[in-house]
Amino acid sequence: MIRLLLLDLDDTLYSESLAMGSDITERMVRYVAEYLGMGLEEARAYREQRARRYGTTLEWLTVEEGHTDNETFFAVAHPEGEEYCINPDPELGKVLDSIALRKAILTNSPSEHAERVLRKLGIADRFEAVYDIRFNGLQGKPHPEAYRRVCEALGVAVEETLFVDDMPKYVRGFMELGGYGALIDEKDNFPGENMIRIPSLHHLPEVLAKL
Repeated sequence: MIRLLLLDLDDTLYSESLAMGSDITERMVRYVAEYLGMGLEEARAYREQRARRYGTTLEWLTVEEGHTDNETFFAVAHPEGEEYCINPDPELGKVLDSIALRKAILTNSPSEHAERVLRKLGIADRFEAVYDIRFNGLQGKPHPEAYRRVCEALGVAVEETLFVDDMPKYVRGFMELGGYGALIDEKDNFPGENMIRIPSLHHLPEVLAKL
């Protein structure tokens, strides 16, 4: 029986067509370029090649490039006002209200970013907790302990949890632990993935009805 709905934040709670994701990426690329002394395009290609092996860009920089100034990275990647492109989504609020499960957020971003997004969407009060990258000791999804740590904090077994994310490797990591998973695939980019795929969270009630 599913007792917990655990949701990713970015490109899961809102459409990937919004500028938030690309804005974050550009700020990270600029940070990488300055930190490593590269041009922007070189930094973009280098990050794409190396960071994909890790859960986050910050983890890659820490492990491979000796980075230690985490708070500066967060401040650059997630400045105040970053949520300018997001609008309130009362329909999403109604969808969440219709689901009689405990709800929490698991994000590889810092809590201040999550708070801005949830506040702008108008759904912050739907979640009992937000578990960010600091909570997970800067090793977030898809590290197994990130998922286990959150479920333990909530007092719910992984096997009793539905996790929803827009990244296949993050959903796959949760499912490999025995949990339920669903992939937000808004633009049908991952037809070959062997998991539940939905275009948006508005389809969650249908998924839960089948599970």
